[in-house]
Amino acid sequence: MSGHHHDHGADAGDKRIWWAILVNVLLTFAQIAGGILSGSLSLIADALHNFSDAASLVIAYGARRISRRPADDTMTFGYVRAEIVAALINYTTLIVIGLYLFYEAVMRFINPEPIEGWIVVIVASIALVIDVVTAMLTYALSKSSMNIRAAFLHNVADALGSVGVIIAGTVVLIYGWIWIDPAITLLIAGYILWQAFTEIGSSIRLLMMATPEDVDAVQVVLDLRSVEGVEDVHHVHVWAIDEGHNAFEAHIVVADASFMEVAKVKRRVRKILQEKHGIAHSTLEIETSDDRCDNDSKVIGHEVDKL
Repeated sequence: MSGHHHDHGADAGDKRIWWAILVNVLLTFAQIAGGILSGSLSLIADALHNFSDAASLVIAYGARRISRRPADDTMTFGYVRAEIVAALINYTTLIVIGLYLFYEAVMRFINPEPIEGWIVVIVASIALVIDVVTAMLTYALSKSSMNIRAAFLHNVADALGSVGVIIAGTVVLIYGWIWIDPAITLLIAGYILWQAFTEIGSSIRLLMMATPEDVDAVQVVLDLRSVEGVEDVHHVHVWAIDEGHNAFEAHIVVADASFMEVAKVKRRVRKILQEKHGIAHSTLEIETSDDRCDNDSKVIGHEVDKL
């Protein structure tokens, strides 16, 4: 029964993403046409970023579908990290777009061009409405998925870009200050870069199998060494399989190697990992004082032979 609810929720989420993709593709064409007609760089910049919104949503959607595939003999952990790869791609494209807009804005300062303010304001206002609709479609999903959050942040940056374009067009209409257009573009680029660099670290950490930010590996070792029946802990690895599932493996040295006592020690260790550190998946290699591995100098991690 729970699987039915999960599939229903996933399908509903997929439909919201598809609607978001559709409205963003239509908006992109409208903004490009408006930018060409008006001569507004910030409107074309906004269209470019909006196209990246649609592309990021397509990537997010594809990764979302792939991540549901079950584990098999070639992908024993399953495909859940497809969403993390998608998030990294989307954050990277945000950085590329931000740098491109920065370059274009500087060039427009050097070679200013006339702008038709009314077209800019009208098209950007339509864009803002679409951006808000897209944000509403993806906000709930973004809270629990790094993948959707990356696409959502594309959209948030675009919404702010639309606000900036409206301001630029209005100022051009009232005062005729065409320099405001590249100035607003610089602000949009700066925000996009700040946002992307702030968020990209999480996806890189997960793909690099870093210790989850909410887990203190040193404290985990101390807690396990205090477990009744545990003499020592070494070769500890803690990583995240995906955003919601942390994993742990270690060598546990026990005082009593009897089958019953080893089983009890494992239960105690797993209970500590689950209840105190939120680690549900653990792989424990049991050793005794007599047969502990020779290469036990590393408590956290393991020695790596370098060529």
